[in-house]
Amino acid sequence: MITLAHISDIHLSPMPEIGLRDVLNKRLTGYLNWKMRRNEELNSDTLARLVTHMQAQNVDFTAVTGDLVNLAMPFEVERAGKWLEALGSAEKIAVCPGNHDAYVPGALESAQEVWGDYLKGETLDEGAFPFVRRVGELAIISCSSAVPTRPFLAVGRFDEKQAERLGRILKVMGEAGYFRTVLIHHPPNPELQHPSFGLKGHRLFRSVIAEHGAELVLHGHTHRSSIHSIPGRVDEVPVIGVAAASAAQGNRLNDPARYNLFRIERSGNRWNCTMREYGFQRLGNDIVMRMQMRIC
Repeated sequence: MITLAHISDIHLSPMPEIGLRDVLNKRLTGYLNWKMRRNEELNSDTLARLVTHMQAQNVDFTAVTGDLVNLAMPFEVERAGKWLEALGSAEKIAVCPGNHDAYVPGALESAQEVWGDYLKGETLDEGAFPFVRRVGELAIISCSSAVPTRPFLAVGRFDEKQAERLGRILKVMGEAGYFRTVLIHHPPNPELQHPSFGLKGHRLFRSVIAEHGAELVLHGHTHRSSIHSIPGRVDEVPVIGVAAASAAQGNRLNDPARYNLFRIERSGNRWNCTMREYGFQRLGNDIVMRMQMRIC
């Protein structure tokens, strides 16, 4: 049996000191949004407690589906690198970037340099994404939907080049008998699309999964726990979203901080995967197991 933890939307705080030169771009709207709303919704103490609870599970691997930072300031990127090191070694952690990690042009490239092996794995060619990490019979396939956008937009993008590479990877990993888990920050299912924060290329992503199959898709971005599915090559593929790991309990719009734990094992020619959701309730101070269900 392999255990996989999923955590997302870290949004490390507090916000560093901001100078005028720092906000002469999209960061201005992001900074105002933080000051007026998000600094009360996202909490570093909540994140620390959730991570401590997750680390006590002694999982085999951890998937982080993006948004480690807020405005992608150089200080934030450096701090996120140290946070990843505290979370665990790069051999047992893979990151797929979110829109906040690519908040302005050049930010994602900076994160790739600073976060290093957490954003790397096996690739088919010179393209950085998707990359693959293999743990026993588990293949973690990390895509990127992170692109800089105009103010007031938080959309992602999944293009033809990445789709072609993802298709080849899914085919190879499927033929080799791996449990294929695809990471992408923006949700690919049609129920969660929106012109200002959806995934451009979501139909393309789904077509790749429908052609080649996968066992599981994990995402963040919505700051809510969710369970959907999309067509696969044979069966429906579960699409699981998780609440923001730093979300405070008093947040009315989003779910309190949570993480998911998957237990994966082969049973004959089929896979068994059970998901447990851990996190805060809207009332009370304890982290509890909120749900357990078999997803395949």
